Amino acid sequence: MITLKSKREIELLAIAGNIVYQTHKYLQPYIKEGIKTIELDKLAEDFIRSNDAIPSFKGYSGFPYTLCISVNSEVVHGFPSDYVLKNGDIVSIDICACYKGYHGDSAWTYTVGEVDEEKKFLLEHTEKSLYEGLKQIKEGARIGDIGYAIESYCKDHNLGVVKELCGHGIGSHLHEAPDVPNYGKKNTGPILKEGMVIAVEPMINLGTADVYLLDDDWTVVTADQEPSAHFEHTVLITKDGYEILTKR
Repeated sequence: MITLKSKREIELLAIAGNIVYQTHKYLQPYIKEGIKTIELDKLAEDFIRSNDAIPSFKGYSGFPYTLCISVNSEVVHGFPSDYVLKNGDIVSIDICACYKGYHGDSAWTYTVGEVDEEKKFLLEHTEKSLYEGLKQIKEGARIGDIGYAIESYCKDHNLGVVKELCGHGIGSHLHEAPDVPNYGKKNTGPILKEGMVIAVEPMINLGTADVYLLDDDWTVVTADQEPSAHFEHTVLITKDGYEILTKR
């Protein structure tokens, strides 16, 4: 069931979203050559807890970490590990924090040192596709309008749109209705209403859109081992548009 959030719920979601934004900001100086991804996970957990919040992902359906950290050809849900970031990597960091029972969720893909032009292209246009999707949001628009805009933009740039994974509603639960696919048709799907809160998150590949799941039952990787990027914001639908709750 799709729920409309009360004023008090929106206030709590905005605080949770800001904690997520602040966690990204806190981690950025550490995202560099020579750091282990598990060290980033520990830094994030300590920071989130220091802000009177808890890591939403840790323990969610058995997920054992604070962050989803996905490097290069990993699309989403990668495990933090002893992998040491190196020059030329791209790394997606997905952060979700729960404040007084309400969640904020945002992913961003970062460069490590100097990356090649193909990776720069992927990151630039995946981020832009997120904002193309967000432009469609206002009361009375439909979920399909968001996916259509993202997919159309990515196809224009010869990028692969992952269809097995999607955005979602968010509130007192990490994943709520409706699903928010990164593809679709205009004027289809649930109608957006003022007070809805959703996470929009294009997951876009440099090569094929095809992906598969690793043996850990969490990490999704590209079928052709080409790099993937992931950008996500939690947004509130307003009468005339939207407000980003995980604002950068």
